[in-house]
Amino acid sequence: MTSRPGYGQLLRTPGALSFLLPGFAARQPFAMLTISIVLLVQHTTGSYGTAGLVAASAGLAVALFAPVSGKLSDRYGQSRVLVPTVAVHAAAVVTLPLLALSDAPTAVLMAAAVAAGASIPQIGPMVRARWAARLPVGSPLQHKAAAFESVTDEFTFVVGPVVAAALCTSVHPAAGLFTEAVLTLAGGMLFAASRRTAPPVAPAGQRQKHPSALRVPGVRVLAVVFLGIGSVFGGMQVSLTAFTEEIGNPGANGVLYGIFAAGNMLAGIAFGMIHWKVPPRRRLLVAYPLLVAATAGLWAVHSAPLLGVLGLLVGVCIAPALITGFTLVDQLVPAASRTEAFTWLTGSVALGQAAAASAAGQLTDAGGSSLGFLVPLAGTGLAAVTLLALRSRLTSSPAAAPVRSRVAARGLGHREAVAVD
Repeated sequence: MTSRPGYGQLLRTPGALSFLLPGFAARQPFAMLTISIVLLVQHTTGSYGTAGLVAASAGLAVALFAPVSGKLSDRYGQSRVLVPTVAVHAAAVVTLPLLALSDAPTAVLMAAAVAAGASIPQIGPMVRARWAARLPVGSPLQHKAAAFESVTDEFTFVVGPVVAAALCTSVHPAAGLFTEAVLTLAGGMLFAASRRTAPPVAPAGQRQKHPSALRVPGVRVLAVVFLGIGSVFGGMQVSLTAFTEEIGNPGANGVLYGIFAAGNMLAGIAFGMIHWKVPPRRRLLVAYPLLVAATAGLWAVHSAPLLGVLGLLVGVCIAPALITGFTLVDQLVPAASRTEAFTWLTGSVALGQAAAASAAGQLTDAGGSSLGFLVPLAGTGLAAVTLLALRSRLTSSPAAAPVRSRVAARGLGHREAVAVD
């Protein structure tokens, strides 16, 4: 292994492509679900507030159930959890547009959205757990893998919203959700079939109960940080939809959101190529305030080209915070609870996205898209205050130390003869 490995060396990790390719298709729900719900429900009800509430219901369900899925995956294995989850999610996503097009009450739509969000497959955390299981402890490829996964996530946020918006506005309002269901079913089942690369699971008789990853103080701080990141995604999706309606060009919604996500993706590629000597904790303390500053001007822009430029800048500032947060998890959490820890962070993104979609929808109905764009600033600002106040908790946990280090500390594994008086 070279001292500064690249993405090519990472992708040559044995078995990597067997879970990366199907995992990409199965990640689309996280990118397509919210915007597809917003566009469908706004079409059937004429209200951004109602659309935001239904989308928020799905996001809240993701936040509540994702850690449960992660904990079950750590305990029983990814495939045993993923197969029923994918089937339930596909059925729930198909049901939602049927209800919306039948003018079902808002409460019924919210219930269907909860089912769709609760069953969304946690492919991103599962892929990250597979990288952690296949890469040596302390390998420089760990940072590269965190960056690669962030880039992959953001590439789905480039492709997913653009495809969903195009399908919903050009084909049919329900086309985005139907496409999402097909991709989830196909990609999820193929990913579950790749059992060889999954993290090992202890036999039934040897399983031990592990404390929740949320008991690690640093994970709780990162969960708040990722709530703020989620507020950017949710606030941007709803507010950009409203903005393009206001200027009479709804088709530009997917393009503008794609520019925002492209900034995130390109910054993630560049960020992952850097051989960092600065610790991740310090990098996060620098990157997050820059994200807050980037969101500060969204509400004041009334031109599509200028909004595209500012959205690109916001996307560029998100990537360092995301990558660094996931990199810190490897240092803070024991391997046996790592999938759960990743799902707490992705669940926090979903919860922040849901709350922001709801708030931005209400504000947009009241005063237009400019008010909706205040939501990302408020969310990241509050999260930044929490991060700065509790930054001392982002330190490595002794429980997360490599097993071989703890064994050596107990005096086991020494094979050299020692003279004894």
